[in-house]
Amino acid sequence: MQSSYSVVHKKMMKEPNTYKRDSADTAAVAYTNNGYDNSTVDIYTNQNQSSKSTEITLKDNQLDTYFSDEQVLIPEDDNKVFSFRKLWAFTGPGFLMSIAYLDPGNIESDLQEGTIANYKLLWVLTWATIIGLLMQMLSARLGTVTGLHLAEHCYRAYPRVPRILLWIMVEIAIIGSDMQEVIGTSIAIYLLSNRVIPLWGGVLITICDTFTFLLLDSYGLRKLELFFGFLITVMAVTFGYEYGVAQPDSLEVVKGIFIPGCSGCDSRALLQAVGIVGAVIMPHNLYLHSALVKSRKVDRSKKREVREANKYYLIESTLALLASLVINIFVVSVFASGLSGRTNDDVREECTIYVNETGADIDIDVFPDNGDLVDADLYKGGVFLGCSFGIACLYIWAVGILAAGQSSTMCGTYAGQFAMEGFLNLRWKRWQRILLTRSIAMTPAFFVAFYKIEKDISGLDLLVNIVTALFCHTRHHLLIIRENHGPLPE
Repeated sequence: MQSSYSVVHKKMMKEPNTYKRDSADTAAVAYTNNGYDNSTVDIYTNQNQSSKSTEITLKDNQLDTYFSDEQVLIPEDDNKVFSFRKLWAFTGPGFLMSIAYLDPGNIESDLQEGTIANYKLLWVLTWATIIGLLMQMLSARLGTVTGLHLAEHCYRAYPRVPRILLWIMVEIAIIGSDMQEVIGTSIAIYLLSNRVIPLWGGVLITICDTFTFLLLDSYGLRKLELFFGFLITVMAVTFGYEYGVAQPDSLEVVKGIFIPGCSGCDSRALLQAVGIVGAVIMPHNLYLHSALVKSRKVDRSKKREVREANKYYLIESTLALLASLVINIFVVSVFASGLSGRTNDDVREECTIYVNETGADIDIDVFPDNGDLVDADLYKGGVFLGCSFGIACLYIWAVGILAAGQSSTMCGTYAGQFAMEGFLNLRWKRWQRILLTRSIAMTPAFFVAFYKIEKDISGLDLLVNIVTALFCHTRHHLLIIRENHGPLPE
């Protein structure tokens, strides 16, 4: 049994790079003998289980979603070891991918982690990010080496039934992630508007924003990447500001990162640890990253250029995920120092004192009048920050959540389009794909937002993260190509 990732990486440089598989119900790619040059791809099928094959040739612009007419050129440089100019040219896909590590579902997982287990699960977050980097690089190499993203490979390598099952699982993961992102954005708008705009109104605004991003995309890929970089900077500044104001114990933060274990933790901490894995390692993000790397002009007939692309993508992805890890640690640490072990009565009393002293309009009723431990979420987290460190911290928190939600919603749009295009071989206009994929993902989020109470709605995030973690394990076994289905070239 060999995974599609490892087989492609092992065989990518051998020549001739051709293979052919005839099957009654599948189609496999026959790569040309020019080192995975994807200018044409021959697909062979055997419809009558006979030796006769039908050859279909697909041109470049049919295989690419966004990148057939605009690819970033890689500058020439005499320095063969390392070039900042080349690194800048390859910078983009990794940071877009890293946004999935910073979506509102991750932020809520972070604050719940700090509230429930103090600093003791930071090592889980760190190792989940490291494992995520390894998985992302495998998917990126698949796209770089072959010129096809993961969903396109699945279309060519799997029979109809498992392929459709994989697509359905991807869509479920995207819908679950989108619910977190859309609802997180809605909570941010709810906080910024001082509870004037209802949660369902925020969902409608987020749906409209998707088409605004589409307009931005029309101005060029690099401008879109810069905009996402700006949103990541906003998150780093806002959550970093909260970290500076809260001033958590730095020694405890370091110990939590490097010392495994969770002494004194209860079953809630165990559940939270599983949720961290699901929040960090998003299944659909693998499909996204394998497609985004196609945006760079790499001559796949030249081994040196392929190796060089893999090297710079590794550097860029490492830097991007390091930045996302630091931001996540900021959030965990703030709530570990402020909410861990505290009851609703404690926080409610603190909020009451702040409101009486300043006259600020803060929703203190979000914390029930009882002695139970605080059950934190995005909304309660913002209210707590406003009561503890001033109303400005509430709005700064909301701005950070808004940046996380807006950026991750657009990444979900890309992932949905790539998955649908690859698994179903759909060749639609961009706005048509966005309309369909957003309708599939946004409709559940709207109804959840419309019928749930604002203060309880984000409690769904932990359940979504746990289900996503289970999907990662299940899909790992489905992403195996059996030898009798046709191996890649020896």
